[in-house]
Amino acid sequence: MRSLVAKAKNPDAADPSAPRVAAVCVYGDMVGDAVSALGGLHGDPDDGLISVAAVATAFPSGRASLAIKLADTAEAVAAGADEIDMVIDRGAFLSGRYGMVFDQIAQVKEACRRADGSSASLKVILETGELNTYDNIKRASWLGILAGGDFIKTSTGKVQPAATLPTTLLMLETVRDWYRGTGEKIGVKPAGGIRSSKDAVKYLVTVAETVGEEWLQPHLFRFGASSLLNDVLLQRQKLTSGHYSGPDYVTID
Repeated sequence: MRSLVAKAKNPDAADPSAPRVAAVCVYGDMVGDAVSALGGLHGDPDDGLISVAAVATAFPSGRASLAIKLADTAEAVAAGADEIDMVIDRGAFLSGRYGMVFDQIAQVKEACRRADGSSASLKVILETGELNTYDNIKRASWLGILAGGDFIKTSTGKVQPAATLPTTLLMLETVRDWYRGTGEKIGVKPAGGIRSSKDAVKYLVTVAETVGEEWLQPHLFRFGASSLLNDVLLQRQKLTSGHYSGPDYVTID
């Protein structure tokens, strides 16, 4: 964990100016260790600090009782998690029990509340690779937003296909329509399978053209693709040689 956090703090040991990642994503029982290792750099990525995100609700399968899912979430938040990544019950969704999915998301959102009244950010993982159709992905996106999710996220990264540009576009369109109707901004996080800076650029352009460049900040758009970081660093290093082929800054956790 200390090695992981050290990489997050200073992604490129040869270049202290390299931007930090937005968050370190860990299992709930490791939240305290991540918070401790981050020290003074633990905080809001919009302020240049690093959040601690915890996967919860029996990640990645989602196969646990609601009581366990809520306890999993509450314990991670109590340990210092800034963000919770929950997985929806795909079995319930695919069998048409949308109300059950909605209620679980809403209760997990409530479990994200802290004693002082603040709340950890909730990312709702749809696992789009298992939803089979674009209609299902759109319906799940709406459920995630209506139930209180702060982010909708494509995938756990454990199921293929994970993030794809078409599914991310569909989710961005849902977020755009919600914003137009309510004025509330919801984040989008494609996760899994995005490995190169050139691929990342396509997503960044899609975000800018669909919801606007104002979404290109850590609390509204995030890549969940740890392997992407190494390629971003490689492209930054190429800046000095004139062979740059990727973005200078992406938010990754």
